[in-house]
Amino acid sequence: MNNFESLSGEQVGHLLDDFGVNLLVSNVHNTVEFLTTVFDFTALRSSADYALLKHRHRLYQLHGDQTYSTHPLLSVLPESGLRGAGVELRLFQIDPDEAQQKAIAGGYTVLQSTADKPHGLRECFVLDPDGYCWVPSIKIQGSKI
Repeated sequence: MNNFESLSGEQVGHLLDDFGVNLLVSNVHNTVEFLTTVFDFTALRSSADYALLKHRHRLYQLHGDQTYSTHPLLSVLPESGLRGAGVELRLFQIDPDEAQQKAIAGGYTVLQSTADKPHGLRECFVLDPDGYCWVPSIKIQGSKI
């Protein structure tokens, strides 16, 4: 794995491939803390403005609001309240019971406690500091598929 801290923004950009998730967040540090604590993400690069994280084989980016001062997306963000309404960020094959325990211990909001769902997954809904909804799930053993 590359030492992402020593690479320029352009070099990091050229390493990104496939599909990417980039969240605009009010405080990069707080969201990095949430993702590393609750879901065992690895922070590859992190500053007040930007973070690059890895979870399994996928890379995730966080940008602080201040980095989007001339970006049109900033104009549609709510001035207050939660940002993530209508979006679920699903992490498959992540134990929701364990994630829920970590979220509660970290003082994060569990929107819906872990439960078995009719679609054959056991999952919970956890909000990050900006209100993005993260959904860890595992297959229910013995479910009929």
